[in-house]
Amino acid sequence: MVFSKYEKHLAFLFIVTFFFRFFSVTGQVAYIPPEKPKLIVSIIVEQLRYDQIEKLKDRFGEDGIRRLINEGTTFKNANFNYVLTQSSTGHATIASGTEPSFHGIISDYWYVPLKNEIIYCTQDKEVGPVGGSYEQGLHSPAQLLTSTFSDELALATKGKARIFSIGLKESSAILSAGHAANGVFWFDNTTGTWMSSSWYMKELPAWVNDFNAMKLSETYLNNIWSPLRGKEVYSDFLPDSNSFEAGFGGICWFPYDLKKMRSKGIPDGMKDYYLIRETPFGNSFTKDFAIRLIKEEALGQDDITDFLSVCFSANDYIGHRFGPSSVEAADAILRLDADIAELIKFLNETIGKKNVLVYLTASHGVSEIPAVLESNRIPSGYFRPNQAMQLLRLYLNAVYGQGDWVKGYWQNQVFLNRTLIEDARISLDEMQKKVARFLVQHSGVAAAFPLSVFEANEFISGSLPDKASNNYIPQRSGDVLIVLSPGWVEKSDNRVTDHNSHYDYDTHVPLIWYGWTVNRATVTRKVNMTDIAPTLSVMCGIPLPNACTGEPINELVIR
Repeated sequence: MVFSKYEKHLAFLFIVTFFFRFFSVTGQVAYIPPEKPKLIVSIIVEQLRYDQIEKLKDRFGEDGIRRLINEGTTFKNANFNYVLTQSSTGHATIASGTEPSFHGIISDYWYVPLKNEIIYCTQDKEVGPVGGSYEQGLHSPAQLLTSTFSDELALATKGKARIFSIGLKESSAILSAGHAANGVFWFDNTTGTWMSSSWYMKELPAWVNDFNAMKLSETYLNNIWSPLRGKEVYSDFLPDSNSFEAGFGGICWFPYDLKKMRSKGIPDGMKDYYLIRETPFGNSFTKDFAIRLIKEEALGQDDITDFLSVCFSANDYIGHRFGPSSVEAADAILRLDADIAELIKFLNETIGKKNVLVYLTASHGVSEIPAVLESNRIPSGYFRPNQAMQLLRLYLNAVYGQGDWVKGYWQNQVFLNRTLIEDARISLDEMQKKVARFLVQHSGVAAAFPLSVFEANEFISGSLPDKASNNYIPQRSGDVLIVLSPGWVEKSDNRVTDHNSHYDYDTHVPLIWYGWTVNRATVTRKVNMTDIAPTLSVMCGIPLPNACTGEPINELVIR
């Protein structure tokens, strides 16, 4: 067949156009993304409000969070839809795609009447430590009642997907992965090393032992924590030294000489490795371990989707001691941005942006320090549960006679002595209602729900009772659930503020997706944090977690 000059010219233009469209700015030929991402990286920050990202956005470097925003899809109205916004609850909700009333992690701790003990959400005496110290190894996902996205990924690939999760806190790492992970690692305060439990493995991989042998935790704790940037960068935050912050043993101004503080047992008489959790270096240490894990476990190197959850916990500890408007909290976020930039750069260079799907979010927000609000004549305060329970006991003794009617108060919930109530032939429902009516009279209590309210009622979606019911599970919930007023938090010895409400400052968190097939976009409609897991499932073509109530996010799954 003979082509004319015109036809040859058209063919040449077609070829040039084709290569121009698929030629990347780096000078390498770009390619169509694979059908599924080769690696999914979940970045979950503990205690990061959406407005904190907005405030610092222009102060970030080019390659960290700003890059995710500029090149990815940002959801400006992502929220949790329950009242007890705690770290463990947030991680479990993101991973399982459902509310605490289904996945079972209603709070960090809860009371077990039959055992007469308070248990931690990942506590498990049936497992043993792998590496590290004994007590910090007694953890597993046994209390998590549902499957997670990564559990379903393991089932769908017949165990071929490589699934890992890491975090300074054992609960964060465990609940972000679930039951079927290849490896879950957390930080041991006693030894300063990364460890696991016998639920996941019999012994630490050789590379983890090698990493631990480097003693990076010791190196980081020899640092001095000074502001990353000049004073002008923090000018719209509270003064570095102020009366609102708890700080480290009363020290609440830069610089922080970690080596000297540690030798003196600051904070709170602790001389082990705990201090690294309460500085931005805890996040850097986590990032270092994440990069080493990706290398050693060869994640993202084949066509079967792998999963890694990276939980950055230091912001939570810092926020509790200094508050969200402190220079310390701002500096921690700016340093986290640099850590994320290093992680993203590594992923892009070793696996490729089109092969990796990354999402950045948070497990909860935080309230402003009540004293800061009060100084601006905004209603706020501290709820003192010990005083409230003393008054409650006096009230119940006056109504029902002398008796140990109250077992205790944990995590905004009152637990009554049901055995005594039954022996006295008193209506449990009646006592719950009396307790709720009494507690709601206290300053700082916005509402108090007797457990019986949630047993047989349906509520308007998004209403306060509906959000409260999302934290209710009969076997674990207290007899009365308390909701504090806006700006109020529980009083704690080493915390100036907290998070445990349904208000925007606790529920509204960042949600940014980047890489693989993600387009550049900004979405303002409301998104429930339960939507993350089903979105990942649809992207990977696998079943949704078995109790999933969330919906796939259309802006991400419709292409």
